[in-house]
Amino acid sequence: MNLVSVRIITASIDAMVTFYAQVTAHTARWATPDFAEIVTAGGTLAIASERTAALFAADSVAPASNRSVIIEFQVDDVDAVYARLADHLSEIVQAPTTMPWGNRSALFRDPDGNLVNLFTPVTAEALARVAR
Repeated sequence: MNLVSVRIITASIDAMVTFYAQVTAHTARWATPDFAEIVTAGGTLAIASERTAALFAADSVAPASNRSVIIEFQVDDVDAVYARLADHLSEIVQAPTTMPWGNRSALFRDPDGNLVNLFTPVTAEALARVAR
């Protein structure tokens, strides 16, 4: 089994796609006006408008209602990426900080309030985990 993608359902698809294209420095691929994907080497972030919610079971998804998932991107230099993005972020949760498990992380919220973590492994142990 492989994790292929994570999908965000949003009421603000244009703002969310623009935001994640800027964060990842990847161009979004639009399949329809209601669905876009940002494909990275590690997986795909799918972003769909709330109009697609009708395709799922009733009340199974609700835009901008998550407080339990962190969307994480590994980057080569979290401090450099943070510096590039900081002026464009509306809610910074944590400036780059080295965490006890060896990643240097920056946390902020996307336009829907989802928590985003950019991280760079910086200790030998953290580097060994990602080398697996």
